[in-house]
Amino acid sequence: MNAQVLYDFTPLARLMAMGVVIALGPLAWIWLRHQAADPGRRLRALTLLTLFLTFDLVLFGAFTRLTDSGLGCPDWPGCYGKASPLGAHADIAEAQSAMPTGPVTHGKAWIEMIHRYLATGVGVLILTLAVASWLQWRRGGANMGVSPWWPTFTLLWVCAQGAFGALTVTMKLFPAIVTLHLLGGLGLLALLCVQAVRQRQAEAGAAGAETLAPALHRGLWVTAALVVFQVALGGWVSTNYAVLACSEFPRCQGAWWPQMNFSQGFELWRPLGHTGGGAPIDFAALTAIHYTHRLVAYAVLAALALLAWRLLRAGRLVAQARWLAGLAFWQLVSGLSNVVLGWPLVAALAHTGGAAALVVVLAWALAASRSSAQGAIVNGVPAMSAAPDRSKQARTAMRSMGVAS
Repeated sequence: MNAQVLYDFTPLARLMAMGVVIALGPLAWIWLRHQAADPGRRLRALTLLTLFLTFDLVLFGAFTRLTDSGLGCPDWPGCYGKASPLGAHADIAEAQSAMPTGPVTHGKAWIEMIHRYLATGVGVLILTLAVASWLQWRRGGANMGVSPWWPTFTLLWVCAQGAFGALTVTMKLFPAIVTLHLLGGLGLLALLCVQAVRQRQAEAGAAGAETLAPALHRGLWVTAALVVFQVALGGWVSTNYAVLACSEFPRCQGAWWPQMNFSQGFELWRPLGHTGGGAPIDFAALTAIHYTHRLVAYAVLAALALLAWRLLRAGRLVAQARWLAGLAFWQLVSGLSNVVLGWPLVAALAHTGGAAALVVVLAWALAASRSSAQGAIVNGVPAMSAAPDRSKQARTAMRSMGVAS
């Protein structure tokens, strides 16, 4: 009697093998280009390359979503149990003939599987980064800049991100899962960016992060939180296909305050296009989703402009400030293009790319700065200690003049 297999790991093993093959290219490039470099420099090069490829992966994930290819292969990790759409040709053809404009076509299947291959390749690079970090730490950890726990946590994060990717397929584009998958990708960018900045500081022998006034540093954190909230709203707009609910600007449906259904629009745990009870959601719910994103965008653009101006005025984080100002303008133009041009693919990808770039630049700014309230260093001495005690000087002067203190 043949034993029944509870779970077939063959498709997962094939996907992992494809990820290893894809990762071999970047790893070989790092090795050949930095053969003579010290391990710390090679580690930083690997981090930067992984950051770049992760950014590309986020854009390709947006392309997958915007072309409705998320269910091009309706199972996971394979495609109809096969390693690629080539092996699933007959199954895809059958599904496509039954529903020619449905979610399963040969083109969509390839887009979805390429996204999975690239994601697995990035996962292998992050695994390599974690292993290399621990090996260097055991050898003394020269020029590391960050603890090996950083890439280890990043590895755990990318594993969770892969799980959300699987749930995106198996739960049929459940809006909350898709939005969390998007936020997970941007969080991965932030983690890699922080590590790259810290490694650069260690390599350059920098004295430490750039000091900001406490109010300015708080403003940086508040702006970063606003951007993350706005990105989550943008993901909610995209995953609910609410972009076209308002096709004019600055008004929506001919009104400054159109009819909106916030309770349906922001019911978080529900299937795509339906309420939690199974009824189709109202168009007013889509309007509420879109218009909320638009209203918050005004606050975010104002916060970015103010932060960039204050940083430039203070002469701090000048490069990051210029990037923030440019990306704010980019997001304004690409966001308006999505509305008035009917959500073209190029504008939608540009808007997603701008959001990802904003997250990277804000992570760069936060990693490269700290509040002066934490104790700045002046010529190797903490500023609180280096600063003269004015009250003590005054008491000494009064005693010298014979005045009781």
